[in-house]
Amino acid sequence: MNPIRLLVADDHTIVRQGLVSMLEETGECQVVAQAADGFEAFSLAEKTKPDVVVTDISMPRMSGLEVVKRVRAELPNTRTLVLTVHEEDEYILPILRAGANGFLNKDTSVSELMMAIKSIHAGKPYFGPRATKALAERQHRSRDHGDDPYASLTAREREAFHLVIQGKTTKEIAQILDIGVKTAENHRARMMEKLGLRNTAEVVRFAALRGLLT
Repeated sequence: MNPIRLLVADDHTIVRQGLVSMLEETGECQVVAQAADGFEAFSLAEKTKPDVVVTDISMPRMSGLEVVKRVRAELPNTRTLVLTVHEEDEYILPILRAGANGFLNKDTSVSELMMAIKSIHAGKPYFGPRATKALAERQHRSRDHGDDPYASLTAREREAFHLVIQGKTTKEIAQILDIGVKTAENHRARMMEKLGLRNTAEVVRFAALRGLLT
């Protein structure tokens, strides 16, 4: 049986090299390329056509989320596994929506990592417990709220929604909600994605049409 051809992307050299060594020691994988940022990861994926791309989320030049999107769109025979320290919904849900084939936390065992890689290579998705829970919650909210996208927003996303229509910037939203700017950006982006909106003007128009202006 031929080894599974992998591309490993992580901007932390020690983490990446350690992961490569562990995977190759199993005898079931061949790491055909390594990347230290998302742009390099996708470029190398185009050249090497790996079976599976194992990528972190937070990387320079191009995020793991964008890598997943581009691989899915342009390399249909390559699958993606996100391996990260992030387990918050604001990271997990966009990755699921982008079409990742798997999601695991970095504290997973080598045996489970290999199980995930083999499952994904065989065409079966593999998600760790936190991602599975987030996916189930999203599906449950979708069933409960039907065609009302505003009802599907979380409490934080609704707060972001109303602050956006008040003309607040992302930095101001972060200060008002006492959260980090990146977290505020994530809440704002998820809110707009759920509502199918592209900019502040569309958010205000959405609010006006539904009597949500405050």
